[in-house]
Amino acid sequence: MVGIIKYGSGNIFSVISAVKYIGKKTILIDKPETIDKVNFIILPGVGNFGAGIEFLRKMELYEAIIDKVNNGIPFLGICLGFQFLFEWSEEGNRKGFAIFKGEVLRFKNKKLKVPHMGWNRVEFIKESNLFNDIMNNSYFYFAHSYYAKTPQRDIIFGETNYGINFPSIIINKNIVGVQFHPEKSGKDGLVFIKNFLEGKWLQ
Repeated sequence: MVGIIKYGSGNIFSVISAVKYIGKKTILIDKPETIDKVNFIILPGVGNFGAGIEFLRKMELYEAIIDKVNNGIPFLGICLGFQFLFEWSEEGNRKGFAIFKGEVLRFKNKKLKVPHMGWNRVEFIKESNLFNDIMNNSYFYFAHSYYAKTPQRDIIFGETNYGINFPSIIINKNIVGVQFHPEKSGKDGLVFIKNFLEGKWLQ
């Protein structure tokens, strides 16, 4: 069973549709006790970092998610859900899950349009079974004004350039985070989600 976190923002129904297309059953997680029923967690994300964190706290999901992730459940954070994994965000000046070191900063290059919206390449800089049947430097769909900056180079498996190089895929043990939206990225995005849910990358 794939649990999809419902927290007042995020592209919930596109993610549900993608997971169901792959042939997996889903359940919406909107309270802590529901998390115990799932084998995989997906935390989607469209919206404001500060508001999202506050909503998770209000729903008593903040600590529940961190506990499950730290106890080994396979986790996929998408866009804002990816950014939550770090210590702090400039957006709302709020603390994230602090599972990884790093901060989330706004794009500041005035020559570029912000948000970074549309298709862009993802360079796989390390090998993973998550990338099975996906060509390196394939295009994925992005929609964000903030990017993650981390000193933990070992967790970065994919990078994208938008004025600067920023992490677009991180992998560490049971945790995957992507800055792009696989559920909006056509065939390659569906393959990515399928690879995540098959769990071969955990081996």
